[in-house]
Amino acid sequence: MYPAILGEKIGMTQVYDEEGVLNPVTVVKAGPCAVIQVKTVDTDGYNAIQLGFGTVKPHRAIKPAIGHAAKAQASPQKNLREIRLDDELPEDIEPGRTLTVNIFKDIQMVDVSGDTKGKGFAGVMRRPDFVGLRATHGTKRKDRHPGSIGGHGTNLGTGGKIKKGKKMAGRMGGKRITSRNLRLVRVDEENGLLLIKGALPGPKGGLLKIYKSLSCK
Repeated sequence: MYPAILGEKIGMTQVYDEEGVLNPVTVVKAGPCAVIQVKTVDTDGYNAIQLGFGTVKPHRAIKPAIGHAAKAQASPQKNLREIRLDDELPEDIEPGRTLTVNIFKDIQMVDVSGDTKGKGFAGVMRRPDFVGLRATHGTKRKDRHPGSIGGHGTNLGTGGKIKKGKKMAGRMGGKRITSRNLRLVRVDEENGLLLIKGALPGPKGGLLKIYKSLSCK
């Protein structure tokens, strides 16, 4: 999964590529990210690196976070994410190193993970896209209700326990998703920006994890 970096979603715009084609892109302010910890098979049972993004003033951080970052000679970090490595650790990775967007200069496709926008509590017509009843005579304010759910209970509908997976009202959005195989249109090393074609999960200012696409060998 390496190379990988953390970034902040700025917004969307459009740019021309080398062939003169106009592409919609999402601008991500990626890095600099400090390598806070390096995990190995010998010490932790697997290979991984822990990246930090966004510094925090020491008087606003708890002492364990200050001490954890101090081991890598870094300031307390606002965001910490672990990057799992299937292969052996790269030789140039060590605690205290800073990663910037230049590690993506030779990469064409990336995967992006982030939390989607939270929509709050939503009903069945908005969340699972139910049609609803006809809003006509005799409905009596039931046109947006889910209807009968007893037929989906245990024991062929005679039990009171509803089976898992039944589409009902509930919390909508706010889930971690990954958009895969997105084209990396441009790497702006001077400003620390990544221009990725298409839409990315989350709101403006949301935290994103960008890494080399798993489909790329």
